[in-house]
Amino acid sequence: MKPILLSALGVATLISAFQITSQKAWAKETAAAGYDAAKLQIVTIEMADAANAFLKSLDGEQTKKARYPFEDKERDNWNFVPTTRNGLPIKEMKPEQRDLARKLLETGMSASALVKIDTIMALEKLLGEIENRPDHRDPEKYFTTIFGEPSATGTWGWRFEGHHTAVNFTLVGGKVISATPSFLAANRAETREGRMKGTRPLAREEDLARALATLLQEAGKPVVYTEKPPAEILTGNERKARQLDPVGLLSTEMTDKQKEGLLTLISEYATRHRKEIADKDMAKIKADFDNVRFGWAGGLKKGDAYYYRVQGKTFLIEACNIQNDANHIHTVWRDLEGDFGRDALGNHMKGHKDDH
Repeated sequence: MKPILLSALGVATLISAFQITSQKAWAKETAAAGYDAAKLQIVTIEMADAANAFLKSLDGEQTKKARYPFEDKERDNWNFVPTTRNGLPIKEMKPEQRDLARKLLETGMSASALVKIDTIMALEKLLGEIENRPDHRDPEKYFTTIFGEPSATGTWGWRFEGHHTAVNFTLVGGKVISATPSFLAANRAETREGRMKGTRPLAREEDLARALATLLQEAGKPVVYTEKPPAEILTGNERKARQLDPVGLLSTEMTDKQKEGLLTLISEYATRHRKEIADKDMAKIKADFDNVRFGWAGGLKKGDAYYYRVQGKTFLIEACNIQNDANHIHTVWRDLEGDFGRDALGNHMKGHKDDH
């Protein structure tokens, strides 16, 4: 991802933010946790600047569609299927507005994730052609929505969503960035004919997991907990993620090589988001890695239908490739405590109460 230059206002906000005494304590705390608070703060500034630039470009009718109060129930009304959505679709944006919406997306996602999203949207166009339903499968039906007042030191959120893509960011008090739920999918998982032949936007999510499951199974470790995979990711589009039954193997039951494979798989999901956010998430997971487990359902051969999940005390990854003769992959990254910033919002409100 190309570096995003800070505006004069953004730089001034950054300087002001670091003059606050509480920020120094926060920086010390986060450094001890394994990530850089100052770099994370720059992300909040870039996001706020990009969101405000996008909003400033909109006319009155567009603004009504693109903006919601932060407290609105729409904020956690997320989905990944073709459905009626709220927000401002690409279809209704002028070229310069599309560029600004893209710049906002770039403030949260890594370069590799942007390629995945672009490919997923291109597959949407291909599906429309194959099914002869261009209105139903429309790559311009991806929506940008802003919740609250974008600010480098405030509490607000934004979303980019359409069929098979759901990106949700929540910023709390200028200190915490929640990047979940984070959902990417592809129909087809592998395009086997036509102009996009060979395309596999989520190849690593599939290949890394299968390689790890095969390695474990061949070592006599029962990672496959059932030969019959579920029809879909179990948490679907639930507004609040939940802990699922413990299946498969704990990381403590794995060799160093197998643990490395598991961490690489988890990192593939975490690094959908830009490095500053991914580092924070990975530091949290590594600190409690003994409680992380990996389980597989279905066949291990390429082309077999499958489902897998990775879960710890605080996070959940689910993936399945069942539909369309096992050529339609869904993947999701959830924070069991912090989807839509719930944990940070609770602490933020408690802090304000303690101040009075």
